[in-house]
Amino acid sequence: MNIIVFLLLMAGLFFFTGGCIGILRFPDFFSRLHPAGKLDTLGLMLTMTSLGLYNFYDFSLGTLINGCKMLLIMVFVSLASPTATHAIVDAGVRAGLAPWAKGDKRR
Repeated sequence: MNIIVFLLLMAGLFFFTGGCIGILRFPDFFSRLHPAGKLDTLGLMLTMTSLGLYNFYDFSLGTLINGCKMLLIMVFVSLASPTATHAIVDAGVRAGLAPWAKGDKRR
C-alpha cells in the first residue's frame, strides 16, 4: 500500500512541477492558462488520492470523515478550476489580448 501511495504522490508532484514550468515557460497569457488549468488539477487529484489511500490505512470514523472531506475538495477543484480558467480566458479575450504568433517576441 505504501508503494502505491508513494507512486501516486510522486506522479502528482510531477504534474504540479510540469504545470509550474509551463506557467513560467509559455510565451503568452492564453498558453500559460493551459498548464494552470490542466496539470494543477490532475496533480491535485493524484496527490489527494494518495493521501486518501494513506488515510484509510487505519480505518475508523475519523478517517472516514477525513476521506469524505478530501473527496469534497477533489469535486470542488474539478468543478471550479475549469470554470475559473474559462472565465479568465474570456476576460482576456474581452480585454483585447491577442494570442501569441510565431514571429512575435516573448511578452
